[in-house]
Amino acid sequence: MSASNSNIIDALGDELHAALMACKPIAPLTSRGHDLTIEDAYKIQERMLSHRFNDGARLVGKKVGATSAAVQNLLKVSQPDFGMLLSDMIYNEGEEIPISRLIQPRAEGEIAFILKRDLMGPGLTIAEVLSATECVMPCFEIVDSRIENWQIKIQDTVADNASCGVFVLGGAAKAPKDVDLELCGMYLEKNGTLQVTGSGSAALGHPANAIAWLGNTLGRLGIGLKAGEIILSGALAGLVPIAKGDALTMTIGGLGSASVKFG
Repeated sequence: MSASNSNIIDALGDELHAALMACKPIAPLTSRGHDLTIEDAYKIQERMLSHRFNDGARLVGKKVGATSAAVQNLLKVSQPDFGMLLSDMIYNEGEEIPISRLIQPRAEGEIAFILKRDLMGPGLTIAEVLSATECVMPCFEIVDSRIENWQIKIQDTVADNASCGVFVLGGAAKAPKDVDLELCGMYLEKNGTLQVTGSGSAALGHPANAIAWLGNTLGRLGIGLKAGEIILSGALAGLVPIAKGDALTMTIGGLGSASVKFG
C-alpha cells in the first residue's frame, strides 16, 4: 500500500496523537510496511499536531533535532530533522514536571535562540541568524518518543514531531555576541552526578548553523522563522534518561544554567 495515501497518513498521525494522550507507546511506523518517505513523515507530523492546535495549543517556536553526532549515533539517524514547539510544552525554570505526562523521557542540554525579526530561507547564513537573534538562553529539552523503546528511524522521529516532549528555558539571557556559541562548554548533572559534557560546536558545528539549516529547510517549504519565536538549536551532548524524583542542572559556559525536576 502506498504511503502517499492520505488515509494512511491521517491514520498514523491520529495514532501518534492518541499515544501522546494515553502516554502509551506504539510500534514503529517504519515497521508497518508502508514504505514511508521523509516527506510522508512530515505530513504525519502535521496531522498529529493538528489535534493539539484544535485543542487550543499555540505555536511558540520550532526545534532542530538530531544535530549532534552523539544523538545521531544513539538514535541511528544520519541527518537533522525539525519539529514544532507548542504552548503546552513550556515549563518554568525549576518547576516540577509530572513524569506521568511523558512516556520514556530523556534530557538534552541545548541553546535556545529568541528571534527579534523574521528569517526566511533558503540562503540563510550564520551571520544572518545571529543578526536576527534577540538573545540566547540555556535550555533543557526533554525529548520523548511515542515509539516503543526508542526504536526509531528518521521517518519515525519526524512523524512524531521530532520526538518533542517539553522544554525549560533557563533564567539567563544574553546577546549572542556576548557568548562564544561555538566553543562554549556544557555540563549536565543528574541528582548531583555529572552525566554528560559537550560544547556549542556539537550542534552542526555551531548552534547558529543549526538555526540556518532549519530556516533554509523550512524556506524551501515556504515556511519562515518568525520574530518572537523560540528556536531550539539541538543537543550539545548525549541524551540522559529520566525517572520520577530526578533533579537535573545544566550549565553552559558564558551563558548560564537551567534546572528541572520530575515528580
